[in-house]
Amino acid sequence: MKLVSVSGIVHYVKDTAQTAAFYETLGFLITKREPDHVSVRLNWFWMDFHPQDKEDKPDFQKEANLENKGAGQFVYVKVDNVDDYYQNLLSKGLTPSNEPRDWSWGNREFAIRDPDGYKLVFFETLK
Repeated sequence: MKLVSVSGIVHYVKDTAQTAAFYETLGFLITKREPDHVSVRLNWFWMDFHPQDKEDKPDFQKEANLENKGAGQFVYVKVDNVDDYYQNLLSKGLTPSNEPRDWSWGNREFAIRDPDGYKLVFFETLK
């Protein structure tokens, strides 16, 4: 018995329409857009977004209502050219958290927060 892959992640959000527009602007493919559920995909990896105020399962309500969602988590997305991608986001009116920079672990990267504060890091591996 062995692990096969990480396939996706689920987030609670305040406004699924706003979330869909944000991820579409980033370049993710919207695969489902419903009032109570938005799904985006990049290659095989998917992210689902559910409205936090519509969660009716008691086991999940506590998670849905947390104030500091995604604290300490970063979703890393590889791009061909991080500087070009950064400029592309600026041209679309988005505001990344920082400019691209080189890190000692061999990546050049920058971060951006989605409308609910979840963090995405766009990176390229330095040669």
